[in-house]
Amino acid sequence: MSELQAPQPVQIPEPPVTRARGVEREFTIRERKQWQMVLGRFFRHKAAVVSLVLLILIALLAFLGPLVWKYTYSDITSAGSSPPTLNNPFGTDSIGHDVFAQTLRGGQQSLKVAALVALLSSGIGVPYGALAGYYGGRVDTLMMRVCDVLLTLPLLAVAGAIVVGHGGSILIVSLVLGLLGWVVNARVVRGVVLSLREQEFIEAARALGASTPRIVFRHLLPNVTGTIIVQATLDIAGAILAEAALSFLGIGIQAPDTSLGVLAFNARTAVDTRPWLFYFPGLMIILIALTANFIGDGLRDAFDPRGTRQRR
Repeated sequence: MSELQAPQPVQIPEPPVTRARGVEREFTIRERKQWQMVLGRFFRHKAAVVSLVLLILIALLAFLGPLVWKYTYSDITSAGSSPPTLNNPFGTDSIGHDVFAQTLRGGQQSLKVAALVALLSSGIGVPYGALAGYYGGRVDTLMMRVCDVLLTLPLLAVAGAIVVGHGGSILIVSLVLGLLGWVVNARVVRGVVLSLREQEFIEAARALGASTPRIVFRHLLPNVTGTIIVQATLDIAGAILAEAALSFLGIGIQAPDTSLGVLAFNARTAVDTRPWLFYFPGLMIILIALTANFIGDGLRDAFDPRGTRQRR
């Protein structure tokens, strides 16, 4: 009787290794940080990126241009008004001032006003709206009624009355526009905080005994950063247009200083005969307002809270 042979082990072939030019391919998963996702979404917004570059160039030109340009905004370079030439690329006004130098000065002053207004509006509106949204109830109702009253006031009329009574300096114009324009920031932040205050991390902070200021400033406001930044860019655009409107009406920044709105106001009667006096300052106003709005759109998309975590 033949002996039974032991079963032979089954050889399982190893899976082939995928190689690329003799190097084993490895796949890794790396989690992207939040700021990386925000920057990635922002740089995919082509209009926002172009606007950011253009706004930076305008700011550099406005603040650094007067340091290297051969004329200042108060220099008289000709006997009267003349069209654009190589010596005066934006022409000269009726007094003989170089319009290019005046446009640089006007852009500089208008950007200062816009930055101060954005800082002031955010500094007042953000904590006000955060506190209103966190407390809710009667406190929220009372605080929002104050905002409603301020929203009913005609901004340009009230601002013009205050500026005329206190002089048209950059600081006065910025303070007036900022103190009257923080209401929108407050309402936007309040709406976001209302949706955040019932989240689990806020409940956990309350359970651990965190004070109200700590919850608002350490837990709520960091989660509203995207909204704050987007609203600040829109404040810049709004402040540029508001300052230009006040100065165009003759109740904004006063001589001997100038701004883009003042230049447009002074040239309002010469649009047909000497268009270079009006169109160059007007074009800069439009460019600053448009670029700020496009940047705000790009930041809104970048900080979109519906965006999910991305892996690559």
